[in-house]
Amino acid sequence: MTPMPNAVITGIDTHAHIFRRDLPMVAGRRYSPDYDATVEQYLAHLDACGLSHGVLIQPSFLGTDNHYMVAALQRFPERLRGVAVVDAQISDGELDELAAAGVVGIRLNLIGKLLEDYTGPAWSGLFRRLARRGWQVEIQRGFADLALAVPAILESGVTVVIDHFGLPAASVQLDDPQHAPFFDLLGQAPVWIKLSAAYRSQSDLARARAIEARLREACGGVGRFLWGSDWPNTQFESQTRYDEQFALLEALLPDPEERRRVLVDNPATLFGFAHA
Repeated sequence: MTPMPNAVITGIDTHAHIFRRDLPMVAGRRYSPDYDATVEQYLAHLDACGLSHGVLIQPSFLGTDNHYMVAALQRFPERLRGVAVVDAQISDGELDELAAAGVVGIRLNLIGKLLEDYTGPAWSGLFRRLARRGWQVEIQRGFADLALAVPAILESGVTVVIDHFGLPAASVQLDDPQHAPFFDLLGQAPVWIKLSAAYRSQSDLARARAIEARLREACGGVGRFLWGSDWPNTQFESQTRYDEQFALLEALLPDPEERRRVLVDNPATLFGFAHA
């Protein structure tokens, strides 16, 4: 994707959600917000932490209706990018419209769902179309199953981004041989990892550090790490705040140069932000 010129990049939050409680929501959803999370509120959090840019992720409970997110991207095209939720049969024209608004990828939230056959013609065809556009496929799935879903998607040539440290449950032993296939996957260049939402896998700072160290070993450094606030921390709103999530990153990556790579260089490349 062609980078768009913008202000100096001081930091990019690669994972946040916006929504209103009165928007149409999908049936069978796991969560229904009773508050609004607006783009203005989000940008205020970025400003408070000295961050210049952000990436909006379509909330699962809004399904494939990306209009609210797209409207925010159109209002703030220099500061924001988006990751949409789409059907496998989405047309090229619809993808063009999303791209024009600043969407750079799609998300598969696979929590609580049966894994589909991603080698089938509909999904593999979509992934190839996304690969030609330079888009990414972002995946949220439990740690143990990632090695089952990701290889078929990588075969299309598309870039893969894994949410939330890979969601390793508290019971997961990082040195267990059964998890070797997942760590082997991380040796492949198209796989990126978001250091985000450690609380979703019940990880305190010590556990997050252990997970980050194992991921770093598998990836050969921090060159494919990203950071996301996961704002507004749905279902965990009472347990954390934006500034606390930013502080966690600072604790995980005390080296300023490594932190700059994760906050600036890596996401600027992946999401198409241009350095001024």
